[in-house]
Amino acid sequence: MSLAGVHDQTLKRGGMAEDQKTYRNVVILVLMQAISGAQMPVVFTISGLAGQSLASNVCWATLPISCVVFGSMTTAPWLSAVMQKFGRRVGFLCGNLGGLGGGVVGMIALQQASFSLFLVASYLTGIYMSANGFLRFAGADTASKEFRAKAISYVMAGGLLAAIIGPQLVKISHDQFAVPLMGSFLVIIGLNLVGGLLAAFLDIPHGTVTKTDNGQVRSYGQLLSDPSIVVAMICAMVSYALMNLVMTSTPLAVVGCGFSTGDAADIVSAHVLAMFAPSFVTGHVIARIGAVRVVTIGLLLLAAAGAAAIAGVALTNFFVALILLGFGWNFGFIGATSMLVEAHEPAERGRVQGMNDMAVFGVEIVAGAVEI
Repeated sequence: MSLAGVHDQTLKRGGMAEDQKTYRNVVILVLMQAISGAQMPVVFTISGLAGQSLASNVCWATLPISCVVFGSMTTAPWLSAVMQKFGRRVGFLCGNLGGLGGGVVGMIALQQASFSLFLVASYLTGIYMSANGFLRFAGADTASKEFRAKAISYVMAGGLLAAIIGPQLVKISHDQFAVPLMGSFLVIIGLNLVGGLLAAFLDIPHGTVTKTDNGQVRSYGQLLSDPSIVVAMICAMVSYALMNLVMTSTPLAVVGCGFSTGDAADIVSAHVLAMFAPSFVTGHVIARIGAVRVVTIGLLLLAAAGAAAIAGVALTNFFVALILLGFGWNFGFIGATSMLVEAHEPAERGRVQGMNDMAVFGVEIVAGAVEI
């Protein structure tokens, strides 16, 4: 065999090895999204209930959920910087430690009937939530340009399993102890322990890329003057904020229109399926028609969801609106993520991704305030 042939075979074997590493990482990230990510529906299911039982004024019942989101927003910049310098594995372990701490402090707060301590637990849970958001970016780290959007999409698909596992764990655990909801926080501790174990098996290079090709990392001001970054961030913020605004208010609207709580639960279940089920194909669609077109379709679907919602208050309107909302969020958010990872250098990853998620969670807080 000629030297050129040997060289080609070496490159081919190297490419296959990189592909195998990427696929292995994606599988681990999907499992982390499914298992560690199951904490999110658990938290959002029980935090309001716990807040209602602990707060002196029922108006403060949802404050713990706001603390979770606030914790995520303030954590995103420094946690992304940690991942840039020390690697995804360390960053995800920080998130699991935060979630573990939130579970432990939450149990103590319930035992002592302390609302203020429960708010501390909620903020610590926000550290986990922030780390969980970076799973989608980690899927793209070792992927080839052709596979990048698919990797992001597959990781997001793990959220479908999390959405199924989380509520079932709440049903099993919430009344296992004399103190209500104590068992659910024990479940949260277990999920973070398993999530940390899975993170230990990730094989994503770290700490080796500290400079761009021209030797300089752009400042935050320079990054925000890049239209490709700004557009991706705005699309992610709009997709997430609209989804959160409509999703959280729909159960109240359904019951307020005379339908049952069971109807509201069925509508939310249909919405969650619409949010995550398309993830199995979204990456392929992005690879075929491009992220910009997919985001455009997502935003149009979100607009269609609004139109369906204001067209009437029949049960069908609620179902159609929430299903369209789920599809729109999936295309808009995953498409925006794909746009963002293509808009910056590897050395700028920590700044850009942290800035993006801080903005996304910040807009979510604003959307929640508008809803109130």
